[in-house]
Amino acid sequence: MQQGFLLTRDWREGRTGLTLEFWVATPEGARLLVVSGEQSVCFFDRDDLSRLSELIGHLPDWRQQPVELCNRDARPVNALYCHDLRTQREIESLAEAAGIALWETDIRPPDRYLMERFITADVQWHSASAGRERLPVRKLLPAPVQDIALRSLSLDIETSMDGKQLFSIGIYGCDVARVYMVGDCPEQTEFELISCRDQRDCLDKFLRALRLLDPDILIGWNLVGFDLWMLAQFCQAQKLKFSLGRQGAEPRWREDAESERRYIHIPGRVALDGIDWLKAASYQFESFSLNHVSGQLLGDAKLISGTDRGGEISRLFQHDKVALARYNLQDCKLVADIFARAHLLEFVLARARLTGLPLDRVGGSVAAFEFSYLPRLHRAGYIAPNLGELESDIVSPGGYVMESVPGIYDNVLVLDFKSLYPSIIRTFLIDPCGYWLARAQQADATVPGFNGATFSREGHILPDLIAHLWNARDQAKQRGDAPLSQAIKILMNSFYGVLGSEGCRFFDPRVCSSITLRGHDIIRQSRDWIEDQGYQVIYGDTDSLFVWLADIDKGEDARATGTALAAGLNHWWREKLDAELALTSALEIEFETHFEKFFMPTIRGAETGSKKRYAGIVSGEKGRELIFKGLEAVRTDWTRLARDFQRELYWRLFEGLSWKRWLLDQVAALRAGELDAQLVYRKRLRRRLTDYTRNRPPHVQAALKLPEPPKRGDWVEYLITVNGPEPLSRQQSPLDYAHYLERQLRPVADAILGVFGERFDRLVDDQLDLF
Repeated sequence: MQQGFLLTRDWREGRTGLTLEFWVATPEGARLLVVSGEQSVCFFDRDDLSRLSELIGHLPDWRQQPVELCNRDARPVNALYCHDLRTQREIESLAEAAGIALWETDIRPPDRYLMERFITADVQWHSASAGRERLPVRKLLPAPVQDIALRSLSLDIETSMDGKQLFSIGIYGCDVARVYMVGDCPEQTEFELISCRDQRDCLDKFLRALRLLDPDILIGWNLVGFDLWMLAQFCQAQKLKFSLGRQGAEPRWREDAESERRYIHIPGRVALDGIDWLKAASYQFESFSLNHVSGQLLGDAKLISGTDRGGEISRLFQHDKVALARYNLQDCKLVADIFARAHLLEFVLARARLTGLPLDRVGGSVAAFEFSYLPRLHRAGYIAPNLGELESDIVSPGGYVMESVPGIYDNVLVLDFKSLYPSIIRTFLIDPCGYWLARAQQADATVPGFNGATFSREGHILPDLIAHLWNARDQAKQRGDAPLSQAIKILMNSFYGVLGSEGCRFFDPRVCSSITLRGHDIIRQSRDWIEDQGYQVIYGDTDSLFVWLADIDKGEDARATGTALAAGLNHWWREKLDAELALTSALEIEFETHFEKFFMPTIRGAETGSKKRYAGIVSGEKGRELIFKGLEAVRTDWTRLARDFQRELYWRLFEGLSWKRWLLDQVAALRAGELDAQLVYRKRLRRRLTDYTRNRPPHVQAALKLPEPPKRGDWVEYLITVNGPEPLSRQQSPLDYAHYLERQLRPVADAILGVFGERFDRLVDDQLDLF
């Protein structure tokens, strides 16, 4: 029995049926596993048998048979098998025109093959041709997790500013640090610098090296959208085959017209973009530029930065190719070091093992859910509904957010329900299949939900799936396996979002509202219990409660109270659910944070307390730290001026330090032009520039003044001048300091100064009266 790790999956149609192709990494190198003679499958209502048979009888290469499955309305179904997908697509078209429903037609054959065998990433097989790269196999089986080291290569290219000329290609990894440079270069350098006659020679040498190094993974920064796409264009212009895949295969491209994103499929290799995978792993940065992220994670930086980086690259290509190569290679190394520091490859592998998704699938929460859920649903005797099949006027609400009590407080505790929505699903047995089963059961065999939903106490799928993941995460934490723990957390927390998404075939507002409304009820009842213990809850948000300890002064007493409240509330819920519903509680509230000082602002311009916005001081391993949530200090659409101003002002106010003189000095420095570097706004274009017709916000106005208009998704950096918004790189007018005073400093200051009986305008005006 041989084992490997899935890299890519494909299928082909031929005379013997569907041929599935799986590239896998093994200790002996990559292998192409070929499974022949497969068929596509979908399902139809058994009562439609005669109509469908008459409708498609003239078509070849299909068959049908009864199966022990039914649809969600408990109607028995038959399976329809087709020799190839062309036949299935033709049947789909005829059936739709005749009003005959077919189910599960959209599942790709390799995915169907893997999910029904519970294969996610680790596979095993028998083959009589063990040494060959292409291995015909009868079947694949799931394998235990194995330690196979995937070979990764970091890739970066440099081009002219107009993207019409390739300058160099850098690669780092697989025991090489090398740059291919167009033009003559010195022979003696501290790294491999390969001179290339022209662009075609550069591309050819790179592709030859790729075949020899044979990496499993290509990594980069904007790798697919820029580097690989540009290499494909350069190869096309040079009439050179872009043989990026194994066995010389060319990649396939797909472009999403709505998002303007490009996707690539490389047979036998996987392309991973550092930006996408940092976001997928829940990393957050003010900017995802390579220079900023490497500075934050590594304390390292690119060798060229600034607004004229493109011009400097062109100058180096003409006059100092060694310096350009060094810059090119540094970018490759930074990406490789970021992947290592953030354990991104480990996270990608853990996610693939959990979800069954292809390694390069960044999003895919719905697909991940269905990959796990569908085979279990089939074994429970059901098939899945089609997307959009259910129509309902029920609206599922979001998380419960309490009205806050604004003010400044000493000693506020945050009690947080650990993975609240997954724990609700586990506790109250919420599940699409369980909902279908309950419709035919007596009340004592079900658990009540909301909006008329009930859930079967037996036969459910999702609660057990979450319990399994929950236990796996606890084990990963005990082993110190942070990437796996994070991957499990993200997957579990995505399940509610999937069930609440109309893009999921299992969407039903009665099911997802049974999660959110139960969450509302839990937060409200938990608040009442805490207040019955003599404490005031000043705020609650989805899965957290903020408790003010008015009569406690010492930090150790506050923390002891937090621990006791969490333990008491957990006990109360266990007793309550067992007594009232005969359910075992998986709810787990934790004492998360002790704020020594805490500020809850009002809604701007009102006396009502705000929501999802607060600040406070906590003590931890790093000492005393000021924490912000939702306020300007952590919002990248506010200037650095406002963010730094808020942090310092709040710190001074919380700590009882002198602040009025400092505030007036900041205002004076702004007016004197001493803080100009902090006045840049930065905002992303959410639409195409041409789509902004009636309303053009400031960043769009600035973008329209650039010589090369940015694309959707690009960041725009701009300043507010006396003549309106202007791009940072093309500023021509004096800055409008009155704007920054009124729109950046005043709102930040007045949010908290009112609590101290002060107003920003009065302080500033009094200062002006002195002159």
